[in-house]
Amino acid sequence: MHKLKQFLLLALLVSPLFCTAQIDATIQDLQVDVVYLASDLMEGRETGTRGEALAAQYIASRFEEIGLQPKGIDGTWYQPFNFKYMPNPHGDPKDAEARVGKNVLAFLDNGAKHTVVIGGHYDHLGMGEFGSRHTGEPAIHNGADDNASGIAAMLYLAEYLKNSDWKNNNYLFIAFSGEELGLYGSMNFVDAPTVPLAEMNYLINMDMIGRLNEEKVLAINGTGTSPSWKPILEKIDVAGIKIKTHDSGIGPSDHTSFYNEGIPVLHFFSGQHMDYHKPEDDSRLVNYQGIYDISKFILAIIEDANDNGKLAYAKTKDDSEEKKVSKFKVTLGVMPDYVYDGTGMRIDGIIEERPAQKAKLEKGDIIIKMGDLEVKDIYDYMKGLSIFEPGDEVIVTVKRGKKEVKRKVKF
Repeated sequence: MHKLKQFLLLALLVSPLFCTAQIDATIQDLQVDVVYLASDLMEGRETGTRGEALAAQYIASRFEEIGLQPKGIDGTWYQPFNFKYMPNPHGDPKDAEARVGKNVLAFLDNGAKHTVVIGGHYDHLGMGEFGSRHTGEPAIHNGADDNASGIAAMLYLAEYLKNSDWKNNNYLFIAFSGEELGLYGSMNFVDAPTVPLAEMNYLINMDMIGRLNEEKVLAINGTGTSPSWKPILEKIDVAGIKIKTHDSGIGPSDHTSFYNEGIPVLHFFSGQHMDYHKPEDDSRLVNYQGIYDISKFILAIIEDANDNGKLAYAKTKDDSEEKKVSKFKVTLGVMPDYVYDGTGMRIDGIIEERPAQKAKLEKGDIIIKMGDLEVKDIYDYMKGLSIFEPGDEVIVTVKRGKKEVKRKVKF
C-alpha cells in the first residue's frame, strides 16, 4: 500500500468522523482518496498551481499502485497544456497570466480493438478567485464533491477493471484539469489524444457524485448519444438507485468535449447543493456509500456494454437550444434541486436576503406556479425568471408536503 494512503487510512480509522465497528474496505478507500484530494494541503487544486501539481502526483501514484500504464506525453502520467489565466472575464487580456495545467492519464491495455474512456476533473477553485459563490474573505475551496468524489470513483473503477474479466475493451483513465476554467483539459486532450479518437468506444464522465440524496436519485446526461444507452439502463437495478436521464451530450462538464468529437458519452451527477463552489464543500459532508453505489451502477453499465462491440453514436438536440429562454431579469434566490423528477421545481436551498427567504419559502417546497405561469419543470421555472421584471410582485404557489401554499414574492 502506498505510504501516504496508508497514513491517511490510519487517520480515518482514528477519526471520530469515520469511526464505525467495521468499515467496508472499498468505501474506506473512497474516503481516503476524497479526504486527501479535498484537504487544505491541496490549496483548492486550482489549475496551474502547486496544489494542482500535488493532486496530480497523488493521482499518478494511485494509478501506479493499481498497476496501470502511463498514457501521458513521452511515457509519463501527464499531459501538460498551456493556457492564459484571467479570473476576471471582463479584464484586459494583456493582463492574463501564462500557466501550464496537466491532465493525468493511465491505460489498461487488454489488447482490444476499442478503448473506453473513464474520467472526471480533479481541479477546483483554489482560493475562490474565480467561479466562487462565497462572499466572505478568501478561503480554500476544497471541492470534495466537486470533484474529488468523481476522481475517487474513477480510481475504484480502475482497480476493479484491472482485476475483472471484461477484456473486450481497453480502458483509458483521465483525470482532467482546467474544467472549472472552461473544459481546458478535456478540449486539449481531444485536440491531441494519446489514444486515437477513432479507437474510442464511449466516455464515462463523473462530476459531483458525492451527495447522493436519501431518495437515491442519480442524474445521467447523454443518454441520447448512443441508441445502446437506454436499453442498457432499463435493465440495471443497483442499490435502489433511481435515475433521471437527459438525452443531450452537451453540458457544463468534460463529456461535452468528447461528444463534440462523435463519441457516445454518459455523465453522472448526484445533484446540486448549497455548498457548491463554496469553501464548505468538504469531505465530512460526502456520502461515501453513495459514491460506492454509483460506482457499482456504472460497473453494471460497463459489464452490459462489454459484449456490444463499438457503440453507435447519435447526435442529440442541445438542451440549451431546445429549452432556450431569455436572459434572466430577476432572481428568486433559491438553489434548484436538479435531480428532482416530479412535477414542478423543488427548492434545494434558500439564499439569505433574497426574495425567496423574504417571502418565507422553504427548502423542500415545490414551485408549481409563478403568477399565471404553470411550472412543470426547471425549464418552466427559468422561463419565469426571464419574463418578470425587477420590482414585480407575483404570487408563487408551492407544494409543501400535502398542502399548497401561496406566497407573495417581490423581485
